[in-house]
Amino acid sequence: IAPDGSRWISSRPAFLLPVRVLGKLFRRLFLTRLDALHDAGRLAFFGSAAHLADRRAFLRHLKPVRSKRWVVYAKPPFAGPQAVLAYLSRYTHRVAISNRRLIAFDEAGVTFRYKDYRRDGAERQRAMTLAADEFIRRFLLHVLPRGFHRIRHYGLLAGSARKASLAVARELLDVAPPPEDDTPEEPADVRPPCPCCGGRMVVIERFERWCQPRAPPASRAPNRENAP
Repeated sequence: IAPDGSRWISSRPAFLLPVRVLGKLFRRLFLTRLDALHDAGRLAFFGSAAHLADRRAFLRHLKPVRSKRWVVYAKPPFAGPQAVLAYLSRYTHRVAISNRRLIAFDEAGVTFRYKDYRRDGAERQRAMTLAADEFIRRFLLHVLPRGFHRIRHYGLLAGSARKASLAVARELLDVAPPPEDDTPEEPADVRPPCPCCGGRMVVIERFERWCQPRAPPASRAPNRENAP
C-alpha cells in the first residue's frame, strides 16, 4: 500500500526470492565459514592438496572462487505453496513430539515411536528408549529461548493494524472480503488414541454413571439347542 493509501504498489516478479542474490549470499556464508574452519585448524589436506594447509596458499586457492557466480537450485514446489505452508505449520504450531508417539515410561526410560527414513515399508516405524534426563534434554532443544517467538507478523499482517490494512488492500485490489463462516466449531475430540496403533478410537456403546454393563435379555439370547 502506498504511504498515502491511494494505490497498491505491485512488487517485482523476483522480489520474494531473487536467485542471484541468494547465490551471492550462500557464496559469502560458505567461504566465510570455510575460512574460519581453516583458521581454527579443523581442516586436513592430503596428497596433492597438502600445500593448502598453508594459510596464504589456501587464500590464493579461494581467490578465483570468490569472483565466480554461484548457482543455487531454487524452483516452485510441485504441490504449490499450500504444501509448503502445511509443512512449516507442523513445526510452528506443534510441540517437539505428540502424545500418540509416546509408548511407555518406566524404570528403563521413555519409549517413543519415530520414523527411520533409511528403511522402507513397515520397518520405517521404529521405537526408541531413552533415559528420562536424556529425553527431557532433547525435548528442551525445541523450546525457544526467552524473548523469541515462533511466528512474528509484520507489515499488512501486523496485529495492531491487520484488520484495517487488509480492508484497504482488498479495496485497492477490488477483491471481495472472504465470507463469514457462521458454522459452529466442532468440539474437540476428547477420546484418547489407541494405545496399540495410535489411531482414533470409535465409541461402540455408552453406559450411564454407576450402571454396570449386563448381558442381553433372555429373549434376545441365542438358543443353544438350535445352535449348530
